[in-house]
Parts: sequence; C-alpha cells; structure tokens
Amino acid sequence: MNTKMIKENIEERKAVLYTIKTEIIQRLNIQKEESQIDDDTALFGNGLKLDSVDATEILVLLDKVFDIQVSESDDPSYMRSINSLVSFVLKNRKKH
Repeated sequence: MNTKMIKENIEERKAVLYTIKTEIIQRLNIQKEESQIDDDTALFGNGLKLDSVDATEILVLLDKVFDIQVSESDDPSYMRSINSLVSFVLKNRKKH
C-alpha cells in the first residue's frame, strides 16, 4: 500500500469517525461535543451508557447515513465502541 492510499484511508476513517460521533450526539441527545468523546469510548456500560433503544437508533443511523443494513449474522461486537462501529462501517461500505 503506498503512502497516498494510507493517507486516503486515514482521512476516510477520520471522516466516518466524525460522522458517527456527531450523528450519535444528535440522534441520541448526548450532552457532549464530538471532541469530548474518545474514539475508544464504549457505547454501552460505563461509556456513553446507551441502552437497547439507542442500539436500534444506531442501526437506523447505519442504514440512513451509510446505507448499511445489519443482518443477524453480523458479529454484534461492532457495537462495542466508537472505533469498532467505524471499522464496521468501513468494512461494510466497501462491499457495495
């Protein structure tokens, strides 16, 4: 992989990261700024403290913003953190 491709991949990841953070803040009414949410913040538990209703909203976000439909065969670990969600988006967006 050449330097240009690496830079493009980094920029793409940053863009998806920013989009996911801002969408989660808006859709789930999180009282934080995008810059206050660490990339490795857990979505559930001690992290953003999301619940099952919020998880459903994240599925809607994936569909509406990234045109990704999650199937039951997908490993649910993509919902572990902000970073895992970004990796899931990048992996599944390339399939289309």
